[in-house]
Amino acid sequence: MSNSNSTTISNKIISVAAELRKAAETGVPCDAVRHQLDEMSIESAYQVQQVNHQFWQQQDRRPVGCKIGLTSKSVQKQLGVDQPDFGLLYADMFVADGDQIAINQVLQPKVEAEIALVLGHDLNISMPTVADIISATAYALPAIEIVGSRIANWDINIVDTIADNASSGMFALGGSPKKLADLDLRLCGMVMERRGEQVSVGAGQACLGHPLNAAVWVARTFAERGQYLKAGDIILTGALGPMVSAEPGDQFEARISGLGSVRVGFAKED
Repeated sequence: MSNSNSTTISNKIISVAAELRKAAETGVPCDAVRHQLDEMSIESAYQVQQVNHQFWQQQDRRPVGCKIGLTSKSVQKQLGVDQPDFGLLYADMFVADGDQIAINQVLQPKVEAEIALVLGHDLNISMPTVADIISATAYALPAIEIVGSRIANWDINIVDTIADNASSGMFALGGSPKKLADLDLRLCGMVMERRGEQVSVGAGQACLGHPLNAAVWVARTFAERGQYLKAGDIILTGALGPMVSAEPGDQFEARISGLGSVRVGFAKED
């Protein structure tokens, strides 16, 4: 992901960014941050996210794409918003298919099944269309996103979650890439099981009506901000069904029709 955006950042933005990093580093969630910002200022929240992105890049944390959140109309309604949001993915957030992660690697973890797109070409154009997304996508994969919140008790609105890198945690990808020409992502059915018991079901149309719609939204949003997605970037397009809380000993498997399956497990604390 490339970034050519430069904005004057206030001390309050820098302070909130540091507070969220401290929560992540110590494993102790902080209070909601919206009260320190303009409570519905989406731009100030993205500034917090960008400050931490710049900090992590200085620590050689490698960005590998983005995740799209709030793609469900029902979740948007719960938070009182009419748009999705995005966060950034980093290489150290990746979990191999079937791996176990320690339950404390992500604060207050929840799990959701998604479709991941991996780009084969840069998307450095303004106002990209669905055709541009299809042309730029090398393949799709099934994904499990492990979302988490650095904010205590998930007491969040859209400002909190954006500032907190869209409540991102970790993600697992399946290993059998599929071409978009062989898929109807809108009708891809999803079933997710925990320890063999079905806990979430859904389909591609739950994600802004079509996962490609979500990809168009994030590509356009990046372009408006002077950023762009590039070849090799991963786009987690958004949840296909309800997210589920994770506990030690849980084993999750998500199966998405046409795309195969992906698994992740949770061990006890490190």
